[in-house]
Amino acid sequence: MKELDPNMGDRKNCGGSSPDDLVFFVNGKKVVEKNADPEMTLLTYLRRKLGLPGTKLGCAEGGCGACTVMLSKYEPEAQKLLHYAVNACLAPICSLHLVSVTTVEGIGSVARQLHPVQERIAKAHGSQCGFCTPGIVMSMYALLRNNPTPKMAEVEEAFQGNLCRCTGYRPILEAYKTFTVEGGCCGGKGRENGCCMTNGKVEEEADADSAPRLFNPADFAPLDPTQEVIFPPELTSLSKNQKTCLLHFRSDRAAWLQPANLDEFLNLKWKHPDARVVVGNTEVGIEVKFKNMLYPVILAPAFIPELHRVTHTQDGIVFGAACTLTQVGEVLKEAAESLPSYMTQVFVAVLEQLRWFAGQQIRNVAAIGGNIMTASPISDLNPVFMAASCKLTLMDKDSTRVVQMDDAFFVGYRRTMLRPQEILLSIEIPYSRKQQFVSAFKQSPRREDDISIVTAAMSVTFTPGTCVVEDLRLSYGGMAPTTVLAKNTANKLLGRCWGENLLEEACSSLVEELTLEPSVPGGMVKYRQTLTLSLFYKFYLRVLQELGGQGLNVEEVRSDFQSATEIYHQEEPSSVQIYQEVPQAQHADDVVGRPMMHLSALKQATGEAVYCDDIPLFENEVYLALITSSKPHARILSIDSSVAESSPGFICCVFAGDIPGSNTTGIGHDETVLADRQVTCVGHIIGAVVADTQLHAQRAAKAIRIQYEELQPIITIQEAIAAKSFYQPIRTLKKGDLEAGFKQADHILEGEMHIGGQEHFYLETNVTVAVPRGEDHEMELFVSTQAPSETQSLVAMALGIPANRLVVRVKRMGGGFGGKESRTTLLSTVVSVAAHKLGRPVRCMLDRDEDMLITGGRHPFYAKYKVGFLNSGKVVALDVSYYSNAGNSRDLSLSVMERALFHMENSYGIPNVYGRGFLCRTNLPSNTAFRGFGGPQGMMFAENWITDVAQSLGRPADEVRRINLYQQGELTPYNQVLEQYTLDLCWDECLSRSQYQQRRSAVELYNRQNRWTKRGLAIVPTKFGISFTALFLNQAGALVHIYKDGSVLVTHGGTEMGQGLHTKMVQVASRVLGIASSKIHISETSTQTVPNTSPTAASASSDLNGAAVKNACQLLIERLEPYKSKNPKGLWEDWVTAAYFDRVNLSANGFYKTPDLGYNFETNTGRVFNYFSYGVACSEVEVDCLTGAHKNLSTTIVMDVGVSLNPAIDIGQVEGAFMQGVGLFTLEELHYSPEGVLLSRGPGSYKIPAFGDIPRKLTVSLLRDGAHDKAIFASKAVGEPPLFLASSVFFAIKDAICAARAESGITGPFRLDSPASVERIRNACNDRFTKLCHAADPGTFRPWSVQV
Repeated sequence: MKELDPNMGDRKNCGGSSPDDLVFFVNGKKVVEKNADPEMTLLTYLRRKLGLPGTKLGCAEGGCGACTVMLSKYEPEAQKLLHYAVNACLAPICSLHLVSVTTVEGIGSVARQLHPVQERIAKAHGSQCGFCTPGIVMSMYALLRNNPTPKMAEVEEAFQGNLCRCTGYRPILEAYKTFTVEGGCCGGKGRENGCCMTNGKVEEEADADSAPRLFNPADFAPLDPTQEVIFPPELTSLSKNQKTCLLHFRSDRAAWLQPANLDEFLNLKWKHPDARVVVGNTEVGIEVKFKNMLYPVILAPAFIPELHRVTHTQDGIVFGAACTLTQVGEVLKEAAESLPSYMTQVFVAVLEQLRWFAGQQIRNVAAIGGNIMTASPISDLNPVFMAASCKLTLMDKDSTRVVQMDDAFFVGYRRTMLRPQEILLSIEIPYSRKQQFVSAFKQSPRREDDISIVTAAMSVTFTPGTCVVEDLRLSYGGMAPTTVLAKNTANKLLGRCWGENLLEEACSSLVEELTLEPSVPGGMVKYRQTLTLSLFYKFYLRVLQELGGQGLNVEEVRSDFQSATEIYHQEEPSSVQIYQEVPQAQHADDVVGRPMMHLSALKQATGEAVYCDDIPLFENEVYLALITSSKPHARILSIDSSVAESSPGFICCVFAGDIPGSNTTGIGHDETVLADRQVTCVGHIIGAVVADTQLHAQRAAKAIRIQYEELQPIITIQEAIAAKSFYQPIRTLKKGDLEAGFKQADHILEGEMHIGGQEHFYLETNVTVAVPRGEDHEMELFVSTQAPSETQSLVAMALGIPANRLVVRVKRMGGGFGGKESRTTLLSTVVSVAAHKLGRPVRCMLDRDEDMLITGGRHPFYAKYKVGFLNSGKVVALDVSYYSNAGNSRDLSLSVMERALFHMENSYGIPNVYGRGFLCRTNLPSNTAFRGFGGPQGMMFAENWITDVAQSLGRPADEVRRINLYQQGELTPYNQVLEQYTLDLCWDECLSRSQYQQRRSAVELYNRQNRWTKRGLAIVPTKFGISFTALFLNQAGALVHIYKDGSVLVTHGGTEMGQGLHTKMVQVASRVLGIASSKIHISETSTQTVPNTSPTAASASSDLNGAAVKNACQLLIERLEPYKSKNPKGLWEDWVTAAYFDRVNLSANGFYKTPDLGYNFETNTGRVFNYFSYGVACSEVEVDCLTGAHKNLSTTIVMDVGVSLNPAIDIGQVEGAFMQGVGLFTLEELHYSPEGVLLSRGPGSYKIPAFGDIPRKLTVSLLRDGAHDKAIFASKAVGEPPLFLASSVFFAIKDAICAARAESGITGPFRLDSPASVERIRNACNDRFTKLCHAADPGTFRPWSVQV
């Protein structure tokens, strides 16, 4: 590195001028790294240098927890060991000197011995795709190392930094509840509500048809804390005897300096004023990765005692700036419990903010000083420090100064008053005084681990014995480029009595003082302004309550206002799962219908399950990084790759001219492998750079310079409608006489609604490894895809070779959800072209932000509807137009729209229907398949107008829904007869199990008693058609081999992405062959074993592949029958051996095609679906009308899955789909700029449901005795149908909003777009505060984001 003084300070480092050795331990083994790279993360080191792939890359920003490991270190000062979970993706390896790292491989394995943490999550069915499982395992393991019998609340807190997209979280919590004080196995002794085996069911829930638990806690190995991996004794010795000298690590770009004492640190900061100080790397790591920042010198004060010291003074508690947030929380909690409450108001406020600050892994390493110095305008803690007038001690090598944290401390966006050579030494958090009241607030889209929209902290001190304001500090984050004090408002209120007049003046003043420009980053202007008032009002009520409690003469807080003063409390989750047991006469070896564990679950829990990027590096392998467009619509004028070509590790560029075959690709052959002369979206792939490592490839790709001539883009649905920018055809579906229907109607109602898109957020991003085989253009592709055959076909086109030269192999995916059905070929074609060009193996795994930018998601939909109905609520006519944002290519958009039209009536029989579907051609990345495939959008609009009908008539929505429900034998709008209809059974069971009528009465009582929190209740049905709407896809093949030893290898056309397909196929083969499932193995899906496969999609994979496997197994059984007849008492192996020696073919192909399908849109005739899956859900929520936040209190789901092949897997699918739907309808928002740039690219800005978002009470019942004969062993599809049931949460929220609006005298239908975000909920709850805040008129400003 240029002009880098190797000694970096006044003292020499221990090793002289050369970099030091980095010494740490991994899973008990010593690692000595002689060339530690300051820019390398622990995750990269584990996976690439040490060959430990169990720790996964999910996001690279510490937001998903897939990379969680445990760090342990000896603290010489305290003479104790610390164990804590961290994100390996953010931990620099240079920060690990004298630290012990424990990964998922280090605590247990299938081959060796499982750790109880690994065993329990697997056997409790808490691992589906398994990609998040190692991280969750390690979060739990770290908790148990510190506390072997935690409380359930501590378990939930430990998981705040972990995400799972598959399970819906319930089985994970249930598995780990067995370790807790509340949930450990009772050993048959029973507890308050019975034995732990009853899953805590109260008596009325444990009814006659309740099945046993899906797992037996008594089977689990006990946790023995004495048997844990010991901390390496050598490391204890090294830590005690470490030399007090500067540590120095460096690469060609950066130096990492770890000073040994404070003086050395101050001297280094003086010498390198621009150096970044790093403790947890939770901010700098993000800047380096996503903002392309380069810090040539990094100062890491990890070993400086003064920066880690905690001192109790007469004024408060002083924390060294490097104290972690976890440590701060522990110290403040202890103080809050031991000191008088009047002294700890500030401490309690800080603790309240820390409850929701990031995840545990971040809090464990992030420093309190780093939080202050980052100077984020939406910091959770800085408003508290400012409101409490905390004192900061600043130092440089010559002087020390103490400053108060006030509005002069932050001098601009992410800038403080510190001089470049200064450091922050400590912060003093003061004791509060008598007559002082302090509260802190945070509002974010998701409660757990989320970035704030607005934060606030407020402190008021009264003249003793009065309610007269002596001092007031109102601090807000999210209302300016810095954390601000509302000084004008506070000054106006000094000397005023705390009462209604003060409140009114405060609100008027805050509206004037805290203003936002309409184009402000983050948007949500009216909501943010309203929050400043709402949060002050909450503080006002809390203080009023406190003053009243002291006997002062103040206005009494009305009883119906008191819920606004309550601090959020999370109830412990509880659940019930109900399924039909197999008949007692069923043979023990017949596992169909039993809750069998996912076949890969144990391997997933130990990190031994191999995903695509876990495949060891091939010899001579290189890495590819994509070059993508930064413009939504433009001509490419020039591409300059000269800088990239001179960068380290560069090998070559790949552009359109390098494609040996066809550059045409995509489902509709209307896309290019690489952009040629024109780009049509931000994220359009223009080319790629190949280099020796991932880091070098990505740096070189960022160095490519492209000049554009910009063209006019179309971004939103509304812009497409105005420009008539549609793909053809425009689909229509008509039944009955619409005009006559509207004439018959007593009422006609018109409305519109928009449903936002959704990111798949599979935990494993898109990845391809292409390996040329050296002759005849043969190539082997390892791809994370739901569509191996489509991948084979499109790669063959791009390479200009026959498909028979390509083998596509899929072991498993870390989630798919439709996102890997067609869009994986965007990457696999480019990687294959590069591998073909170089004749070398090429690998690429997309970073999370790249994946989200490039691959598209669920289609946003907009609908306009007109509905005619009778006074009874019966709907007699429906006219609806759908518009979907298809993006820059057709992809699967037509099929998605067709399914939306096929579900436009949801579960309601409407005699006269007319539906139209328009595919909007826009300059966004092409949207694609996503679980539900248009069905949820179509049904959502139906539930919206049925709710509007109920509201306009003033009738209960459940009554209107019931009146309109289909009956057995009725015709759908596409003229399909409803046979074997069970929706009415599901409806009645859901009403009964949820105790709907009692709960409706309880909700109404609650709403009468509470003004600022409201509860809502909704019951919603679903009818989901099963089959690919494209007829030719309804086919499947299978190949079954019986080997001489009697073992069986099954291959089929479906891929495993966590849904348990391989497990179910083994169950099917086991039943047909009549052998134990342990004799059967499925290795992978490959195009060289089963050709021409349909994508694993449309929820039909068990139906199709199960029938094909059954067909193949039946052929084999027929061939073995003569040998069974000759030797009826023989074993399976005897019959196989006899057949082999008799030269019988012990390999069979199976095939299946769904019969009697085929539909014609022109004539509205034919059979669209093989059958329907039905379900009903009832949900109850509680809405905070002042902030828009809501709690999911309870959900009851009744789902018809026929005769379940595997109740554990099916219930897991129901719960996982439901929670994905909760995200779609209440939480997940994709923000696009007006220029079509995706602004929410990663878990930091895009929020999927977390552990805390599951309903606190969740009941799932699989309908008993569902008569059905259309699919394998009378089972039914389960992957997609339950997702829409999450709309019950949306409509429960809408029900609660209705109650809030009624308080302001507003009744009748109103528009609430999806998702029901905190912003939309709050703005819909019209009240005195929303009326004070006004939004700028659309069209008068450039918005930060647009509704696409």
